[in-house]
Amino acid sequence: MTRDSAPKGRVQAALERHGLTVSDAEAAGLSQLAAWMHDGLSGLAPDSPAPVGSDCLDLPIAELGARLRDGRLTSVELTRATLDRIAVRDQAYMSFYAVLEETALADAARADQDLAAGLDRGPLHGIPAGIKDLINVAGVPTTANAPGRAKAVAAQDAEVVRRLRAGGAIIIGKLATYEWATVGPDKSGLFPPARNPWRLDHITGGSSSGCAAAVAGGLVRTSIGTDTGGSVRGPSFYCGTVGLKPTFGLVPTSGVLDLAPSLDHVGPISATVADAAVTLDVLSGHSGERRAASRLEEPVSGLRIGYARNWFAHDSQTMPAVTTALDAAVSVLSVQGAVVSEVEMPDAAAIEVAVAAILHAESFRLHARALRDHPESYGRRAFLSLAAGLSLSDAEVEKARAVGASFRRAIDELLNQCDVLITAGALTTALPAAPFEKEAVWTPMRTIGFNVSGHPVLAVPVGFHKGLPIGMQIIGRHHDEARIVQFGQAFERASDFSVQRPPPP
Repeated sequence: MTRDSAPKGRVQAALERHGLTVSDAEAAGLSQLAAWMHDGLSGLAPDSPAPVGSDCLDLPIAELGARLRDGRLTSVELTRATLDRIAVRDQAYMSFYAVLEETALADAARADQDLAAGLDRGPLHGIPAGIKDLINVAGVPTTANAPGRAKAVAAQDAEVVRRLRAGGAIIIGKLATYEWATVGPDKSGLFPPARNPWRLDHITGGSSSGCAAAVAGGLVRTSIGTDTGGSVRGPSFYCGTVGLKPTFGLVPTSGVLDLAPSLDHVGPISATVADAAVTLDVLSGHSGERRAASRLEEPVSGLRIGYARNWFAHDSQTMPAVTTALDAAVSVLSVQGAVVSEVEMPDAAAIEVAVAAILHAESFRLHARALRDHPESYGRRAFLSLAAGLSLSDAEVEKARAVGASFRRAIDELLNQCDVLITAGALTTALPAAPFEKEAVWTPMRTIGFNVSGHPVLAVPVGFHKGLPIGMQIIGRHHDEARIVQFGQAFERASDFSVQRPPPP
């Protein structure tokens, strides 16, 4: 049989097998098309999968997990692609202090072996994650960006890192922080400040700076930060990421450097609401109905929003674009059937000064001896920030705690009437970094009250102004992370803000 007659005979046999009748001219056309396809396919390498490109890094964690489980992707490939992107992009972002290439690839290989053996550790299995450098990773310095901690190698993992590893996550590296989670950005620290991927000459918005920069810049889908006054949420507002501050005490802080123990929280900064929710579930160890992710995909129709517009709309510091974006975001949820009513939250200025006093008093007590005996271990701005609580009396601190307790009760009462509260997070978009290089500059936010009240708060991007992100806060009842996640995802799916990312540097 000649080469030309082979497709014709194959086509004729297939027509007869399937009981189809065609004319001679139609059969010739089918044979010609079949010959083209057979010849083309014969030139392709058999069983040769397409190479894994960096595009996979922009997929949600759930989709990455599906590909890891059905064999379209391996954790080693995903981790290698992550490392390659970090090598290229982080020269501009400076979000990583340490990239753990060797151990990450070894852990990824084990993650692949586990899946092949039928051992599935959960939604983060095989997924790279970054860790703020206030959190211990065994064998790696926990520097806190402080001069005196350059060689402070952690003997063991923090509990949250242990839980991530147990859940199959790949620890890819340590991420930038303001020194001791105090003030910044500060070029005199142990490392240069992380930079905002949306505009490199603007701030990232809080001490979990590297977490937000790495997620916004597409280097990782999820990261672990800390929040004592807003440092999971502030960077998320300014960098267009999702930050989830859990209920106080939900996530263990053992192995995490303290700033103010009664205010310290650990939580994820992630690319989407769902990514943040599944990350929090690994950190908290929750399962079943207690999971933050348990209400994903559920509608918000009939649920009640208390819109605390009084916390920002009439403040002279608030950009008009922030008010416009928040009003529009609440309208989006209203269109989906949520019932919106305006509520009055307690005076923001009063709770801000009260919690600042608690924070400075606790942080000074933790550092007083080292500030006295080893001042050279601190950068000057961090030294002064930590020393700021030295003159506060016990009576003043107790008064501040009483104000905090009153604020908590007021929020609880509002949440008895509403399912969630919504308000602004930052009153402006990210500010230019240049003024911060000269001195500490106050950034106007509405975050710190919820550190003393302990309520869970979700930060979600809701718009842009002149190319810089704007975010809102969704506040829920204690241990009701699932509800704020439900609202956050409902908004996210009705808009495109969470999928927008800055162009590569």
